[in-house]
Amino acid sequence: MATALPLAATACDTMPNFIQFACNRADQIWTEGSSDLYLSGWAWHNRNKYAASTISRFREFAVGGGYGRSLYDADGDWHGVYAMAFLDSHSNVQPVAGYGYQYVGRFGGDFRLGAGYTLFVTARKDMMHYIPFPAALPLVSAGYKKANIYATYIPGGHVLYMFARWSF
Repeated sequence: MATALPLAATACDTMPNFIQFACNRADQIWTEGSSDLYLSGWAWHNRNKYAASTISRFREFAVGGGYGRSLYDADGDWHGVYAMAFLDSHSNVQPVAGYGYQYVGRFGGDFRLGAGYTLFVTARKDMMHYIPFPAALPLVSAGYKKANIYATYIPGGHVLYMFARWSF
């Protein structure tokens, strides 16, 4: 493991300047961050965009989970890398791997609220037959001590997706 760290730093240094920062941050998260357990949760379909008969066919309990690493920087903002898989609205497995960033405000010590974004790669059976594609979404959270609840809105699917993270 000790030899892997200098190799990662060297690999980042050989990349174009605009990618070096992201590579170095991902390496920092992985090597200095804490381990996280992700639990997929709820996929609420916007009732103003779908007929009741269509919603009744959708899965809204998006069961699944994953693993990640995260850290809070010197400003108290959150950075994380993660990989998850869950059942999508059609009960098909949807893998996701990405990076998340949030500005974090702390209230009363252990309670915090965050707002930021996630950049990720995913694949869906109903979109390009599981050919991976990149995406970006807004990301908000509420946390207390080691627990966090996250939410994002997927505009193309009109879905509010919620999941949880427990940090070790």
